[in-house]
Amino acid sequence: MGSIEIARAESERGELVLRRRQGEAGSPAALELRANGVFVMDTVETTTERALAAMALAAVAEPRAVMIGGLGLGFTMHEVLADPRVERCVVVELEQALVDWMRDGTIEHGPGVIADSRVRLVVADIAAAVAEARPASYDLLLLDVDNGPGYLVHDANAALYENHFLQRARDLLRPGGAVAVWSAAEAPDLEETLTAVFSSVRVERYDVRLGERDEHYWLYLGCLGPGRSPTGR
Repeated sequence: MGSIEIARAESERGELVLRRRQGEAGSPAALELRANGVFVMDTVETTTERALAAMALAAVAEPRAVMIGGLGLGFTMHEVLADPRVERCVVVELEQALVDWMRDGTIEHGPGVIADSRVRLVVADIAAAVAEARPASYDLLLLDVDNGPGYLVHDANAALYENHFLQRARDLLRPGGAVAVWSAAEAPDLEETLTAVFSSVRVERYDVRLGERDEHYWLYLGCLGPGRSPTGR
C-alpha cells in the first residue's frame, strides 16, 4: 500500500507528519500520524482509543468534567463526547500543528467533532496542565500521549507514568474519579505505581487484528474511592 504526505510540521521536539495511506482493495484510505518517524496512530484501528474512554466512563458515576492528555486523531475525544453525562471536555495537546489540522479540516472529521460546545482544546504539556488545574476539579483524566510507558513519543513523557505525576493527577479528581492510561504493551511497573497511588486499579487487555497480525493493547485504570478526598487514600 502506498501513502502520500498531506501535512508536516516542525517544532523543538522534532517533526510531526500526517500521511494518507491507500487502503486495500475495497477499503477506504486511512490517515496515519507519525512523530519523529514513530507511528502514533491511524484511522484503521481505533477501537482501543475508544475503549480507553468507554472503560473510564463506565467506572465513574458522574463524569461531568473530563481532561484528555493527547489529541491524536480525535477518537478518544469523540467517544467521551458521545456520553451525555459529560458537560466539559478539555483536550490538552502539546503540538499546535495537530490542533490546527483538526480545526482546519486537514483531519477531515476534526471540525465536526470540535464544534461540540463542551470541547476546549488547550495547547500545552499535559504535566503543566495537570499541575495548574484546581484540585478536585475533574472526574476523569485520560492519558493517551504515547504508545504507553514503554514506547514514548518524547523521552520527557516518562515522568507521566511515575509516582509524582500520578499523585498530582489523583489530586485533580473529585471523589469517585479515575485516571485511565492506554498502552501498546503490558506495563507492570505502571500497574504497581497506580496501585500505590489509587484506591483500586483495573487492567484490561484488548486483542485486535492489524492486517495480518494479532496485537494486544492494554488499558490501565486507577480509581479514587467515592468517599475519599483527592489528597488522601
